[in-house]
Amino acid sequence: MKKMQWSLLGLSLLAFMACKNDAKKSDTEEEVEKVVEEVEVKEITLLLESRSGSSATGKVSLTDENGVVTLVANLSGLDAGTHAIHFHEKADCSAADGTSTGGHWNPTFEPHGKWGDNEGGYHKGDIGNFEVGEDGTGTIEMSTSEWCLGCGDEKKDLKGKAIIVHQGADDFVSQPSGAAGARVSCGGIVQ
Repeated sequence: MKKMQWSLLGLSLLAFMACKNDAKKSDTEEEVEKVVEEVEVKEITLLLESRSGSSATGKVSLTDENGVVTLVANLSGLDAGTHAIHFHEKADCSAADGTSTGGHWNPTFEPHGKWGDNEGGYHKGDIGNFEVGEDGTGTIEMSTSEWCLGCGDEKKDLKGKAIIVHQGADDFVSQPSGAAGARVSCGGIVQ
């Protein structure tokens, strides 16, 4: 009989420890869920409309995750070759030629240049050039911690700005805009 009592006691102890370990797992799972919930992801998708008599349009996705903004722009209706894309000061695409967006977004008052050029400087809006194929389509993608979506930092926040696609290539030298030609497509970041 004593053997059976010890066996039951042993089984009870094992069952108790198993339950305790299950409780630890659920605590750990709750902590993981809490951390996952704390990672904030902001996303904005906007459509670019034709300007300056062109047929250029596009879709731009901006994703802000863990302090890094990723831009993905898919564009169509453009002439084959190299085209510039920039952020401009105002999310106002009302002008037929896109000039209502103002100049390049330049909150740090740097000279115009090629993105990432630490010697010559560059505007926060100087995204750069992308290639368009014979079918009139092109894509550009980039990520940076120099932008944010709705963070309120005047030197980083893209909200209230516009994206402009230009008729030609940015030469990265001409001031203040890179001599990229007409503004052929426009979209405001207003969400």
